[in-house]
Amino acid sequence: MERYESWIGRAKSSYDLATVSITPNMYYEDLCFQIQQSAEKALKGLLIYYGVDPDFTHNIGILLEELEKLTDIPSNIKEASELTMYAVQTRYPGEYDEITKEEYKKAVKIAKNCIEWTENKIKENEENKRQ
Repeated sequence: MERYESWIGRAKSSYDLATVSITPNMYYEDLCFQIQQSAEKALKGLLIYYGVDPDFTHNIGILLEELEKLTDIPSNIKEASELTMYAVQTRYPGEYDEITKEEYKKAVKIAKNCIEWTENKIKENEENKRQ
């Protein structure tokens, strides 16, 4: 397995953890942390695929800036920078508003888009290499 494939696999794992059956004891903040992780890992996987060692950061905006040097990024993928706040700010109890179900659903959609886009970029690239 290629290194980038491990990152994509971990992205899918984090996504699945965040979208399992929600129980009454689960916080949307915790689920959104996993969602943020899924998008971050997918984007890092794509950077690795392109031969770039990604920064040690949870800031998705930084990862997107690096990817913009290598490929065009659609607006729905740029939305992923919104997920950065879930990496640290809401990870532990503190001074912030609780995450709503609607915010969680939006985050899930963004992360799913990131994973699918990442996989499609790699697939397209591999097909172009074969031609």
